[in-house]
Amino acid sequence: MRRLILACVFSFGGALTAMADDLIKVQSDKSVAEALDALEVAVGNAGATVFARIDHAAGAEKIGTPIPANQVLIFGNPALGTPAIQIDPRAGLFLPLKVQAYEDANGQVWLIYEDPKETLDDLNDVDKSPVIEKMRGALAKLTAAAAQ
Repeated sequence: MRRLILACVFSFGGALTAMADDLIKVQSDKSVAEALDALEVAVGNAGATVFARIDHAAGAEKIGTPIPANQVLIFGNPALGTPAIQIDPRAGLFLPLKVQAYEDANGQVWLIYEDPKETLDDLNDVDKSPVIEKMRGALAKLTAAAAQ
């Protein structure tokens, strides 16, 4: 029994490490709102569409449970998403792209997103498509621009 528990602990710990490796964090000196405003502008300038902006802190405040600033921007570009969906229609479950801006316990603001290669790696050859590198490049450029 002890071995089983240890095996579970080590397996779960490995899963947490793998999950953390799938997330890309970009530090910002801006507030969460300023970083997401800048990201929204950068997304528009890149020709993509913003579909939604979710303010988790505002939602938490409505139920009387305040949390530090935390927002998510959901956006996409059919020129990048459509080829992935053509390869495997299930890619539509993971698109459009999203970036979260949040303030950690130390007051540091981070932009964070999941690496599209990792997000789509279980789908039929989507992760091998050149469109994935374009998504990765776009996310890196957009978050870098928003963080500055």
